[in-house]
Amino acid sequence: MPINGHKGDRMRSSSGLSLTTVAVLVLTMVGCSRMGQLKGMKSFKAANQAYQQQDYKAAAALYEQTVQAAPDDPKLAAAYFYLGNSYDNQFKPSKKGEPANDAFLTKAIENYQIAAEKLSKSGDPMDKKLARLSMEFLVAGYGADKLNDPAKAEPVVQRMIQLDPGEASNYFMLATIYDNAGVYESEEDVLLKAKEVKPDDPAVYMTLAGYYKRQGQVEKMIKATEERADREPKNPEAQYTVGTFYWDQAFRDTSLKENEKRDYIERGLKAIDKALQIKPDYPEALVIKGLLLRLQANTEKDPKVQGDLINKAKALAEKADALRKKKASGQ
Repeated sequence: MPINGHKGDRMRSSSGLSLTTVAVLVLTMVGCSRMGQLKGMKSFKAANQAYQQQDYKAAAALYEQTVQAAPDDPKLAAAYFYLGNSYDNQFKPSKKGEPANDAFLTKAIENYQIAAEKLSKSGDPMDKKLARLSMEFLVAGYGADKLNDPAKAEPVVQRMIQLDPGEASNYFMLATIYDNAGVYESEEDVLLKAKEVKPDDPAVYMTLAGYYKRQGQVEKMIKATEERADREPKNPEAQYTVGTFYWDQAFRDTSLKENEKRDYIERGLKAIDKALQIKPDYPEALVIKGLLLRLQANTEKDPKVQGDLINKAKALAEKADALRKKKASGQ
């Protein structure tokens, strides 16, 4: 018998099915998938309308239909976020502890987690934004005013970091969990890891600065803002932020010695001058420079020097005010 003796419908696959049968099955599957997608899109549209009208009960039912009809359609992955949020909005804090009410949170968290995993894989910026929101709401769901079980949020966020290790917001979320739990060393480790994976992200440095400020680690706090400024040499706001941190410490920290206060003032003025070199018409920077000069005047013994510094500060305040008025008038 020739090798090619049985062709057409009699040719069989290794599983014993004829090629015709396989083809019919494939076409049937494609057809069902297409029908599911169309059904999902229809219910998704209706769900969005209910959601916009804040009819979260109806929206949840319709989003459920959407994800059941097309659970793996990337175009409809956002439905998981809105489904979770529809359940979240039905939760009533005043009824916390009631099984039916708490079930809304359980369903919300389940769908936020699915949404985060699916949307984080997308290249669409809007999907990425919804993935981050999903994580934020998920972590909030485990917060004290809701399920009050932050430990359960940690492995979820760890999983998100594994899925998308280059997304800084996931590290921020994990850091928030550690901060709320008072595990500050782990919080710092996570933020330093975020800095490692996103060395050019300004948010990383400002989040680190916020952490160090809460911990009372002033030098590390300011260093974080300076590192951010070093990576954004053409951004006046970055230098301005450094200057405001120095001013804030020089103004509020009563434990500073006279030479330390002078040093902070000088470093603050240096940063503000850099900001004004980049953007001369920067009213906020002019104001902070004036405030720094007033602090500097307080450290001087010579009345004439003090007077000159005060006059310069007044001139800067007037210039800043004029710039604001000009901007407000549309000139």
